[in-house]
Amino acid sequence: MTTVYLIRHAEAEGNLYRIAHGQYNSILTDRGMEQVEALRRRFEGQQIDAVYSSDLCRTCTTATALYVPRKLPLHKRRDLREYHMGVWEQMTWGEIERTDMEQLTNFTRRLDLWRVAEAETAAQVRDRMVAAVRDIARENPGKTVAAFSHGAALRTLLGTLQGYTLEEMGQTPHGDNTAVSLLEIEGDDIRVVFRDDNSHIRENLSTFAQQKWWKRPNAIEPGLAFDPLAEKDQATYAGDCGFTPDGEKEARLASLEGEPVGVIRLDLARDAEQGIGWIETYVMLPKWRRQGYGVQLLGQAVQRYRALGRDKLRCAVASDNQEGCRFAQRYGFQAVDEQGGTVIYEKYIGYPATYTGELEA
Repeated sequence: MTTVYLIRHAEAEGNLYRIAHGQYNSILTDRGMEQVEALRRRFEGQQIDAVYSSDLCRTCTTATALYVPRKLPLHKRRDLREYHMGVWEQMTWGEIERTDMEQLTNFTRRLDLWRVAEAETAAQVRDRMVAAVRDIARENPGKTVAAFSHGAALRTLLGTLQGYTLEEMGQTPHGDNTAVSLLEIEGDDIRVVFRDDNSHIRENLSTFAQQKWWKRPNAIEPGLAFDPLAEKDQATYAGDCGFTPDGEKEARLASLEGEPVGVIRLDLARDAEQGIGWIETYVMLPKWRRQGYGVQLLGQAVQRYRALGRDKLRCAVASDNQEGCRFAQRYGFQAVDEQGGTVIYEKYIGYPATYTGELEA
């Protein structure tokens, strides 16, 4: 009998920023790295003979919890990847809700009906995930192995192994980041011993404890949508946001169910040759402050600058703006300079040193 632990990756940018990152190659958050350490402690002293992972950074980094302490190689498999989300890739869930509510509902409730341009179908994901698990078991007869994959792909796999059809998949649970499931495989028989166990994570470290979407009947939580904000329209928000309209800066307006909630403005030219991306303005409108939406603006900056090849993100915060300083520190920024009552914060947004190799197309 072969024993296979299926493990979802730790919290990654898409989970925090509420962006659809199917096969977009995102990295782990600071909380995600703490979850990796909790996972390492869970498996401490336990026999693991081989470690597999999808080839995306968020799974490979999570897998360090098991293969690094045991000095094992990491076997990367493209067929353990998350769903390819097609035209949804890199859209916020709020934008998807605004533009494609029917298919968003199908994605969480009726996978048999889910159809998005350029995306995999649920049947394709189901078939490749089942085939991958069977192949891993054949390669490791009688051994105990771990395989790291992704939330929706694992939900589809586990539901299938428990006898659910794609039409019924909406009845199955979602797994928290680093949730562990256990399979026992004997020949053609695959038994799900348990699934989606996150008992190794404290509540304050759990991603699901910070979010509500997975508790809702349709698994949908209101999220922000973003639209370009032209110079002529910036004046509408200049007073609340404390900036002067400037067409040289790239501005985006965040909205929630059609109502403006904040503005982020990027200075694309500043320090570009040093690989730095500057957030010039980052403001939530007064009504929407302290409600947990602000971090989604940060996701827009990370995504935009990474696409431009930048690996550092900077912002300037008045030193007496204690709330702004706490926000920056909470989401991974570190103070690198202070000039005239202003603290310069920097956050690394490149890939970790443990992640190497090019992705297959």
